[in-house]
Amino acid sequence: MENLRIYLPKDKHDFDSVTELNKLEYSNVIILIPNLLEWLQDINWPISTEIAKLLLRYPEETIPHVKEVLSAKDDIWKEWCLRYFVEELSEHLIIEFKGELTRIVYDPTSGEELEEVNETAQLILKRIKNI
Repeated sequence: MENLRIYLPKDKHDFDSVTELNKLEYSNVIILIPNLLEWLQDINWPISTEIAKLLLRYPEETIPHVKEVLSAKDDIWKEWCLRYFVEELSEHLIIEFKGELTRIVYDPTSGEELEEVNETAQLILKRIKNI
């Protein structure tokens, strides 16, 4: 793991690292997923959307880490994970988040309401209601 850290972005403008990450083998990228997910904490960082696209190439491996974010207290991070990762998944993968989405929609924290995470969750939940 330590030698793979050299591929992680150094700052919010480090597109060179993102380019190199896209060239890495599957087994190396999945080790870095928790670190890469941190770049979705602020979608205004220039490399954030590119990191989100990279994570979408490894959806099954990223899902457990996004679930951890959704159970934590960083409501803005939850919003970005929902919008830039979960919402982009196919319905058969979104269903993996049914429990988390249902909780956020029907029993949101005050922070989730303030950041409108519950509204984003509701839009995503509607996509899988009939599955």
